[in-house]
Amino acid sequence: MNAHLAYVSGRAYVFQDFYWSHEHYLWPKEQWVSVWPRTPLNAIVAGPVAGGPFDDGDPAPRAVSADWFDVVCPPRERRYINTRDVKPAVASAPGPAVLAHWQALLRAAPERCIEIVAARADEDTFPQTFDLGLWGSPRVLPLFPALAASPISRRLRASPLVRAAVARNVHLFPPRTDPFAHMLAVHLRRGDYAVHCRGLAAGNAPFYSWNVLPALPDRFEPEPDAPGKDERVLARCYPDVAGVVRKAAAARADHLAHAGHNATLDVLYVLTNERGAWLDTLKNALRDDGWRVAASADLVLDAEQVDVGMAVDMEIARRAAVFLGNGWSSFTSNVVYTRLVDGRAARDIRFL
Repeated sequence: MNAHLAYVSGRAYVFQDFYWSHEHYLWPKEQWVSVWPRTPLNAIVAGPVAGGPFDDGDPAPRAVSADWFDVVCPPRERRYINTRDVKPAVASAPGPAVLAHWQALLRAAPERCIEIVAARADEDTFPQTFDLGLWGSPRVLPLFPALAASPISRRLRASPLVRAAVARNVHLFPPRTDPFAHMLAVHLRRGDYAVHCRGLAAGNAPFYSWNVLPALPDRFEPEPDAPGKDERVLARCYPDVAGVVRKAAAARADHLAHAGHNATLDVLYVLTNERGAWLDTLKNALRDDGWRVAASADLVLDAEQVDVGMAVDMEIARRAAVFLGNGWSSFTSNVVYTRLVDGRAARDIRFL
């Protein structure tokens, strides 16, 4: 969204390396040298957001790395705009109004170099330009048509590294000819998500961001104080084995009902951080229900590809015939976004 803002403002977007939490990396924090490990953005994605070209004839300036920004825009030549001075005017506004407010500011600014600075935590809990208050509410939804049509979205691709990792593991998804046409990809966040889901239930949280787009099936409406509402949320946010098997079967049946007599959906890929006995039980139950099953832990990745493993999972989910995700998850929301931008049918995006 920040890249789209730069695009509609006629400015070059400055992209940064991606910093994972320290648990993501293969070596302990005690072995770090002097800086936090990071992953170059263009190891994860390709396209205008990571410095790639726009459409032919588009005069928009290409994005630059933060390192190059430091060269061409040294600190003394920058105008600094603090989010605390901009966001209050549109604190509760619909998404398009938030975008237009920032766009007008950036277009009117005469300075060549601008840096947006986050407010202090005591001034704004979520100081991002487009913050959690927007992404977590229906106010973001009217932004989708313009964002989806933007070259920032249309030209967004997985990086060559991620695409190579997918190609390296395509043998896990028979048949070899067009394997993704036979695939249901299921996103199951486990582990720490058990506590998170209980918090979502207690707070009557709705689905997140693009997962609330009205064209999508399997909608969820919070039920404040309704008897049994916490259990119903947990059944969808942190489902048991039987619940996953049941939902996968329903998604398969619905897809085949629309896809025609020659369609097949018999490969199931589980995107998950689960590595224990629970996953083995799930895979066996899915096989008993007629699926050929693989999961994130089955992928063979080299050292570079391990670092972008979540992007590999996301690319597989993007390509799958049907995607079954977690409506409270930002990861699922990102998959929903890429699939809709690709023109995939809304009915083939399902929620647990």
